[in-house]
Amino acid sequence: VQLQASGGGLVQPGESLRLSCAGSGRLFSRDVMGWFRQAPGKEREFVARFGRNGPLYADSVKGRFAISRDNAKKQVYLEMNGLKPEDTAVYYCAVSSRCILSSACSRLTDYDYWGQGTQVTVSS
Repeated sequence: VQLQASGGGLVQPGESLRLSCAGSGRLFSRDVMGWFRQAPGKEREFVARFGRNGPLYADSVKGRFAISRDNAKKQVYLEMNGLKPEDTAVYYCAVSSRCILSSACSRLTDYDYWGQGTQVTVSS
């Protein structure tokens, strides 16, 4: 599985961005697709994921971000609204083929494949 993230950029607080992640290879609709982010000097953290039981969000982005996926195109998207300076980070898409249906699937170690990351900077 290969993943290519895109859509990052520089925006002002309160603005929106839409990230995309294009997958290829042996990627199936049963796999979980997710987004993580890593700010400078911080550990990579869970943002959102979309599995067979629907979406799950980190508390820090709930109500502002929306994750969706297109299984036919093997793509996952992250719509980010009301961006804040603390959302500044490199955003990574990832795929898990091991999470079971009842799992939160929000740990880094749950994921097998990672994209290269796209920079999101929120600053006035």
